[in-house]
Amino acid sequence: MNLIPFLLFAFVASITPGPTNILVLANSQHFGVKNTIPAILGGCIAASAIVLVSGAGAGEVLRQYPLIRQVMSWAGVLWLSWMSWQLFSAPAANLSSRRHVRFTARAAALLQVVNPKTWMMALAVVSLFAPASDHALRDISLMALWFLAISVVCLLCWAWLGKAVNRIFRTTVAMVRFQRAMALCLFISAWTGMLA
Repeated sequence: MNLIPFLLFAFVASITPGPTNILVLANSQHFGVKNTIPAILGGCIAASAIVLVSGAGAGEVLRQYPLIRQVMSWAGVLWLSWMSWQLFSAPAANLSSRRHVRFTARAAALLQVVNPKTWMMALAVVSLFAPASDHALRDISLMALWFLAISVVCLLCWAWLGKAVNRIFRTTVAMVRFQRAMALCLFISAWTGMLA
């Protein structure tokens, strides 16, 4: 496994604005970072489990059928390229929502299970970064653990950002710039993983 492109991909997949990130931010804004940690852990553990489950079954198929792996790799790169364009061209995410419903660990985990983006991300991880080796399950497990660690750190950043959201994002310009930087990172990580 080429670790650097995978770590960049995991970072971008975890840090870019999405439903989980925005809910973590809003929850932290209203209830504090400490009360948001269960939601962070629930979402991150569920997403990492999806990576593991996707890799445990798909890894063997991909190892035995290189053409399927190649098709999945191209599909993953094209999908991630499309996602990076969507993120690059999107208006700023709505950070001013005043929802005061607590985002629980269970809700965060269920959000990952029903979120097609999480499943597509997991399949992209497996198709782009899973090594074709005799120890595929071990390698996928390590990838899931790395993904868990990175996603926890990234969502903690969103929780800390929730504490300062009113001071940092006074205009939508800052959020648009951040989204565009993350879109470029996503695009670069997808193509670096494909060409590695």
